[in-house]
Amino acid sequence: MGLAMELETSQPESHGLSSSDVLRLLERIEDLELQVNRLMLLQDGKVTARFDREPYRKEAPTLLFSLSKSFTSIAAGIARDEGYIRLTDPVVSYFPDKLPGNVPPYLSQMTIHHLLSMNTGHHDNIYGRIMDAGPDWAQTFLSLEPEYPPGSHYMYNTHATYMVAAILERATGMSLVEYLKPRLFEPLGVGLVDWETCPMGVTAGGMGLSMPIDGVAKFGQMLLNEGVYAGRRIVSADYIRLATSEQSDNRRSETRADFSEGYGYQFFRCRQGCYMGNGGFGQICFVAPKHGIVIAAASGMSHMKKQLPQLLDLIHEYIVNRVDRSQQISSEAYPLLLRRIARMQEDAAYSVPSAPAALPDAWAGRYHVRDSEPGGMAEITVCRLDERYELRLRYADGSRRELLFDLTKRVSTEDVFRKDLAMHRQEAVISARLTGDLQLELTVVYIETPYRVTLTLTFADGDVELVEEINVSFDKRTTRVTAIKQEELPDMLSY
Repeated sequence: MGLAMELETSQPESHGLSSSDVLRLLERIEDLELQVNRLMLLQDGKVTARFDREPYRKEAPTLLFSLSKSFTSIAAGIARDEGYIRLTDPVVSYFPDKLPGNVPPYLSQMTIHHLLSMNTGHHDNIYGRIMDAGPDWAQTFLSLEPEYPPGSHYMYNTHATYMVAAILERATGMSLVEYLKPRLFEPLGVGLVDWETCPMGVTAGGMGLSMPIDGVAKFGQMLLNEGVYAGRRIVSADYIRLATSEQSDNRRSETRADFSEGYGYQFFRCRQGCYMGNGGFGQICFVAPKHGIVIAAASGMSHMKKQLPQLLDLIHEYIVNRVDRSQQISSEAYPLLLRRIARMQEDAAYSVPSAPAALPDAWAGRYHVRDSEPGGMAEITVCRLDERYELRLRYADGSRRELLFDLTKRVSTEDVFRKDLAMHRQEAVISARLTGDLQLELTVVYIETPYRVTLTLTFADGDVELVEEINVSFDKRTTRVTAIKQEELPDMLSY
């Protein structure tokens, strides 16, 4: 079966919304510096507004982080519809080879329903304990005895979603991507999909899924249509109703409006009958069924607990609350909206290339890092390749990075950098400039992720100091090293 057709475009006014309200939403996103990199607004299945900031491309995949959980939920729904699983199945029944010697009562009572509803009975978030324990996540999960009866204590639990993925792979005999390709991804017209795995090779489930933002928007439209996309039934309406209705009470110690309306099967219920899946740094799939609205967004929010609620407030204020199909709406503001979107496509953080367009010859060479940490940076090399330059970084564990750059324009290349779980070779867009007499600054944008890394090199007396800063991180840190020049590299073209 071929991929589904591209989404059609339309004006907001054709669907009961003024362009001026959409324009105000975009202006407020800018005013609050919410770092939304990509956004799509669908009304009645039509795209009424979208932007993809440079250097993010429309067709490029984007990492969903915990928004991956919502896709795992739908995979469970499809498998339920096809008879592979039942929501009442005990979790332990799928893992006889990984159970502890004596199975605790609460563990034996845990079902797929409890995994999907984040109600396994664990008192605390067990993420760190599982990640630190070793490669077998399922075995570690099953070794952690729940403190409460399953179904009585909501606690966000990424590895509960992983266990759903592990169950689906055992039940179907396929990887989650293999299973979903003909059942979900191809019917949505999503051809470019990647999903990270655990150290044992099982799909991560709760994180690590990448796809183009259009795929997220189409997924939301399928949800809004109660399991149907482009006339094809993907998952039963019964499962969609279960997944988006309250299965767990998530109000305990939670004050954020759209995070305390009840939790479904890997979906947060929101105000006014809306619901969403969301992921780290502001990845969202937001659905407003009563108004025919879907919003997909990919962001790089450095303070997500504050900024994501701000974005959701704006969505309610300027989109959900403004839909009015009872009267004709003037489209005078539509050209203004299009001009604003054109401006937002530009990368506000991109600096105009500097002059001169060449590095001082004395900077070229190989530098040895002082006091290199285990696994840390060991060597820095600056060299010229034809009309461009390359920054080469070698680490104590033997790994290398090669960053190609040009002082006159952006360079699209590849680099090894983290996604959600591990390091992967991926597309990077690099801009470079001289910020002073003795400084070189590289900005590396990994367009599949929210990550934007700035490397500042300060040259003085034959040494170089390198400072590496990342815009968002779960363990945000700045790396600073000093390196001593070891040798000149006069013939850079032959290096």
